[in-house]
Amino acid sequence: MQRHARVSTRLTRIAALAASAAVAVVLSAVAPAAAAPPSGNNGGKDIASTTENYVTTFYPIWFTHFQTTALPVPVNHFIGPNEISPVYQAVVAINDDTLYASTPLDVSGGPVGVVVPATPVAYSVLLVDPYGNVYPSGIPSRKAGEGTQTIEYALIGPDASDDLLGAEVVRLPLDHMIMIFRVDKHIGTEDVTTEAEEFRKGILANGVPTAVKPVEEFGVPVKTIADDLVRLAPIEFLRQTQVAVADDGWTPPLNRQEQKLSDDFDALFGDGSSLTDAERAQFAEGARSAHDALIANYLDHRGATNWTHFTNIGAWKKNVLDRASITEFCQYCNTIETAAYYHAFYDGNGAPLDGSHPGGYVLTFPADAIPDAERFWSVTAYTPNAIQPIPNALDKYLVASYTEGLETNPDGSISIYLAVTQPDGVPQANWLPVRDGAFNVMLRVYGVVPKSDIAKDKYLPPAIQLR
Repeated sequence: MQRHARVSTRLTRIAALAASAAVAVVLSAVAPAAAAPPSGNNGGKDIASTTENYVTTFYPIWFTHFQTTALPVPVNHFIGPNEISPVYQAVVAINDDTLYASTPLDVSGGPVGVVVPATPVAYSVLLVDPYGNVYPSGIPSRKAGEGTQTIEYALIGPDASDDLLGAEVVRLPLDHMIMIFRVDKHIGTEDVTTEAEEFRKGILANGVPTAVKPVEEFGVPVKTIADDLVRLAPIEFLRQTQVAVADDGWTPPLNRQEQKLSDDFDALFGDGSSLTDAERAQFAEGARSAHDALIANYLDHRGATNWTHFTNIGAWKKNVLDRASITEFCQYCNTIETAAYYHAFYDGNGAPLDGSHPGGYVLTFPADAIPDAERFWSVTAYTPNAIQPIPNALDKYLVASYTEGLETNPDGSISIYLAVTQPDGVPQANWLPVRDGAFNVMLRVYGVVPKSDIAKDKYLPPAIQLR
């Protein structure tokens, strides 16, 4: 089944808007972080504060609604890119560690059958709602060597009958959700990409195998479109968010507080067509203020060595500002039980990372502080706006625990060199290409060891230092 299988004239218009100006995340210009969106809407009569609350609360809904309705994305049919490259922009902060298979799920019309084949490789399964809240998947993730059986699952809705034979029944908490498989390409340092690809293609949804599509089909710059709409066309962004929130075929039922906020906003905004210039300015102010706050909240959420790290990913409860921030920078990231994410925009002295420095940077993990991972750890460099891999002649987008030829220093530490060109005397395996300008770096730890310092939020990645 295809849902909105065309790239509509609406999408064309949005993409044109995004292409009209690149709105950079200029670190020095970001407003101070807001602890939370304002709570006082003056009974829903204050346009700017109501709009700021509205955007902060429903920011993730714009993203997932756009990704699943405005783009040619099939429902109940797993797809994934044939490769990861800078072309990929459909989801922010993609990485080249794993193979992907994902689908929006719609079980409102009946069960969806998912077959997970036996495999020697490790994989994780992520089940999220349209806000990005993480739920137990019902389909377990597996470590390498654990997936010894092919298992058929029947995914059903919260109110459906479970009188199904021959399948493991998985009751979803909502009719509309998103499921993502991430399949490891390495076991230790062994390259098992062939086996991982065989597994990915063998995942069936209603009898249809995963479709591996050219990466160009994932090239719509979703984050950049959102950023540019908020900055350049905030009234259009608010219209689209309003449509997404009202789509009960996608958005989960609103709780009383969310419904009150939505009603207050609708009463003020209408459909956006009859606003005075003064009202438009107030709505724009609220939307941009919310956007400033979610960016600042992420960039300012730093530890002593200037790495941004959240432990509440996928489990934000009432912290809608953190949820909006993660949507902007790490959408579809896992909970801390599965993976840990550390994101650096600054060096150890607090200066923005900038590849124009002639010597580049070095990130050295002391022997006793190399990330503890059951699966792997990796470091990826990204562009500052779209948070996409940095183009380079080697098509090399990460340095990982499994990188072939990765050299250890005599004291047991590991140094990764971040530079535009390979520094003299540095092994290619230890070099991570960056761009001649602003960039950022993400450290991922997949397979968080229970009770480890990472699991207990006591791990502090070393600072990135100028060379």
